[in-house]
Amino acid sequence: MDNDTTNLFQRRDTFFGICEAVGQDFGFNPLWLRLALIAPLFFFPVQTFAAYFGLGAIVLASRLLFPAPAATPSASVEAEPAAHQAEEFALAA
Repeated sequence: MDNDTTNLFQRRDTFFGICEAVGQDFGFNPLWLRLALIAPLFFFPVQTFAAYFGLGAIVLASRLLFPAPAATPSASVEAEPAAHQAEEFALAA
């Protein structure tokens, strides 16, 4: 999945990726946070946007101060699924 390796703030399918970043950091589905932000948006739009961008500033600061270590892919780990996939294609033919 390419979404895991791209910067959340530079993706086109999210609005700064704040809900997704918080979901990744705390280990929950970001859809729940998005749904939780919808109801206050109708009643308190200014405060909701301020809280959203404040949360975005916190996420940005935490990502800049504590970057995630880059994962180095192992050649043996990638070779094994490719061999298994080739074996599945051979069985299917």
